Parts: sequence; structure tokens; C-alpha cells
Amino acid sequence: MELGDLLRPLLRGWTIPLLLFTVGYTLVYLPQIEKELDEGCSLLPDTHFVLYSKRVVTTQGIGPYSVEVEGERIVSVTKRSEAPKSLPGKPRVLDYGNAVIMPGLIDTHVHLNEPGRVEWEGFLTGTMAAAAGGITAVVDMPLNSRPTITTKEHLENKIKASKGKIFIDVGFWGGLVPEYAHNATVLEDLLDAGALGLKSFMCPSGINDFPATTAKDIQASLPVLAKYGRPILVHQEVVDPPADPAHLMQGEPVSNARSYQRYLNSRPISWETEAVRQLMEVAKDTRSGGVADGAHVHVVHLSDATNTLSIIKEAKAEGSSVTVETCAHYLAFAAEDIPEGATQYKCAPPIRDSRNRELLWKALLDGEIDMITSDHSPSTIDLKLLEEGDFLKAWGGISGIQFSLPATWTHGSARGMSIEQMSNWWSAAPAKLANLPRKGTLEFGKDADIVVWDPEASFVIDGHYPIYFKNKVTAYMGHKYSGKVITTFVRGRQVFEEGLHSPKACGSPIHPVV
Repeated sequence: MELGDLLRPLLRGWTIPLLLFTVGYTLVYLPQIEKELDEGCSLLPDTHFVLYSKRVVTTQGIGPYSVEVEGERIVSVTKRSEAPKSLPGKPRVLDYGNAVIMPGLIDTHVHLNEPGRVEWEGFLTGTMAAAAGGITAVVDMPLNSRPTITTKEHLENKIKASKGKIFIDVGFWGGLVPEYAHNATVLEDLLDAGALGLKSFMCPSGINDFPATTAKDIQASLPVLAKYGRPILVHQEVVDPPADPAHLMQGEPVSNARSYQRYLNSRPISWETEAVRQLMEVAKDTRSGGVADGAHVHVVHLSDATNTLSIIKEAKAEGSSVTVETCAHYLAFAAEDIPEGATQYKCAPPIRDSRNRELLWKALLDGEIDMITSDHSPSTIDLKLLEEGDFLKAWGGISGIQFSLPATWTHGSARGMSIEQMSNWWSAAPAKLANLPRKGTLEFGKDADIVVWDPEASFVIDGHYPIYFKNKVTAYMGHKYSGKVITTFVRGRQVFEEGLHSPKACGSPIHPVV
């Protein structure tokens, strides 16, 4: 006798009640959940629709495709020539002509600063700016919140604080600090609470309760990260030796403090190179069969495309599990073009010269740099010391989350970058780093995270241009770009279109895939 024969008499009496429950749940309860979830969450009333253009970025290449969305997921990606003339349910068709439809951007290096420093940025304004820039998911950094995100309790409070305030999906990196670097229990609790990985600084972060870690601290965390299969992201500068200690002197007069070159000299390439040398030594533990096999080391905001990058390339070639990002501002600007006193360009590591910028682009195009981020790092306007123009005292950090797509496209297309390459650097590769298997490409079953943009449309970021992040200070101000975002969808919800955001912020916290 088969199992079905044994169960059939037992289930016979329950068939009608089970059927009634299923029908009732489907007709009554699920629509109620969907209504509560979606009312005001989308500018588009439809939950079943088709997007079409002549330039859709798919895993098969770019061309005329239809992308069918139902609920939160992509249900088909079809060549236009092979698409059926009609679909069940007759979904609305949105024809975007020659605009580009591609996976929403994923920015894994963002400082949203909430809770604790909402005067710098916040979930609401930061994710509004992201949506306007075609970004559908970010991973928030742990240090500029108050308190910093170094424990399970702090992360849980941060996730709670985000609910109802995020227009896109937001994940969270946990912080690695010396106090807990050798405490596996604290690190495991932090990862269990939802941290997608860890972030540490090898130099002073500027935040007192987020002190610098040593290479040994980072090494101690790797076996824990290996157990969870998650990365550690590292700010790769060590203050050894300080070439110009003037930038560390608070309140003392310094000649030529308005000179960008003076600031550039204060954070030499050797700081990056030495940090990466130490980091790649401990990254050997991530090799196959190593004590941290399964962990991954990610170098953030690479600014030096010479010796520092060479060390990373060598580590990759030898089998260490390593990736590296650079940032849109390193690809857009050059040190010799930064005006005197223009502290909106200050960041760390610093923007280097035009020769180095070209080497960064070459490394990207050659596949030696894996991805791009914004490192959106805002502060209040007063901390930038715009009137004083003192590069040595002003807070470092560039606000750029809204302008990363057009900046990358404008400068990249001029150097032969394809739309598919840009999509890989901004979507597929970040999804892999943060282990977001439902995001990063336009494929059946994946989240309907989509940006539609016009590569040919140009605009100038000036005082009249709508900027959505909180403090309207940015290095991108005054520059002309091509690549205007038309609309952004997050899990099937149209959250931004032509200057309008959805009435409600219905993004979700991103939890690790176990």
C-alpha cells in the first residue's frame, strides 16, 4: 500500500474544510495584506504590468525585450519579437521607447546616519535621493549612527528605526571594533541579528566609538565570517607614517589650509598601500582550505590605481577571496581641477590626479576593479566649513547617491564603457558581494527592482535642480551630466517618476540569506 492510500481516509473528512479555508484565505486575507502593504506605496496602481524598450539590459545582452512584472517579482523577460500579442489578465504595457531598462542599482557603501545623526542624513531623505538616482537597494554603514552598530541590540534598534521611512530596500553592515573583534559570541550575535557582513577601519574613523582595528583584529574575525559566508569590508588607510601631521592638529593655524594639494599630501598613497599590504596578508586565510575558507575580504573606496591595486591583483591571482570597489567621485574628478577652498570635494582616501583617474577607469574596463559605489557620506553644512574653506579641518565625505548613475555614465561612456558593463559594476557585482540572490539582474523570479533612464538626456546640477538628500552640498554641483533617471521600481512598486516619489515609503530591511 502506498502512502497516498494510507492518508486518503484520514484526509477525506478534511477536504471541504481545507478547501474553504484556502479559498477564504486567498479571497479575503491575502488581498487585505496586499492592500495594507501597497496602498500608497506605488505611483502606479497596477500590480501586473509589462515594461518595454528597445534597450533592455538582460543576462543575454541588451536589446528589445519585454519585462513582465506581477506583484513583487519578474515573471518573464521576453524578446520583443517572441512576446505573445496578449497576456492573461491583460496587463498594462509601459513602452519606454529607446530609454534603457536595466536592473536597479545596488549601492553597498552608504551612510544614512539614523538613528542618532539625523541632522546629517536620515532614512527618509537618503532613500528618496537613492530612488531618484535609480538605486533600488543600499547597504548602510555602521559608524555614523549613534550608537554605532557594533552589537546585536544596536542593529535591532536600527532596523526598527528604518521601518516606514525607507523608499527602497536597505541592508546593514555591522561594525568591527577592537573591543569585540576577538569575541566570537558578540560577532555571531551581530550576524544573527541581520548584519550582511562587517565593516572596519584601519585608521581613525572620526567617530570616537568606532576606533581603528589592526590587521590582527580583522584576522580574528575571519573564522566567524567564514562560518556565515559573509564579507568584511575594510577602509584601507594606515597612518604610518603621517606625511603631514598638520591635518591632525585641531585649532592650530596652518598655512595653505585652503589648498587641496595640501590636503592631498596629508593622506599619501603610501597609507593605502601599506594598509592593503597588511590586509592581503591576513586575507590569505580565506583561500581554499584556509582557516577562514568561506570568508571574504572587500576593499572599499580604492583611490590609488598603482601600487595598492597591484597588491590586490596579486592576492586575487594567488587565490585569496578578495574584491575591490572604487567610487563614482574618484572616476569623475581630478585633484588638479578642485578649486581652492572647495571642501565639498574632501573625502578619504582623497581624490587623486587625472593620471590616476584614467588608471582607475582602465582597471575597471580590464576587470581588475569589481564594482562601483557612491560612498554617500553626508554631514551638516556647517561641518564642511564652506566659507572658511579649510581642507584640513572640514569634515570629509561626499554626498553623491543621487548622481552616481549619471556621473558614471557620462565619464564611462566617454572612455568606451558599455551599458552592460555599468550594470554589472552597479547591480550584479554588488548583489554578489552582499549575497542578495534575488537582486542584481532582470530574470524570472527575481525582485522587480528596475530603473528606466535616458542616456542621451543631459542636465546641469545647479541651485534649481531638485536634490533629495538632506544637506544640499555636493561635489557634483555645477557639473553637467548625461543619463537622466525616468522612473524607479522597487519590488514592483513605482517609487519614483519624473520628480515624484510614492506617497508612502514602503521599502523593506534586507535580511541575510541563510
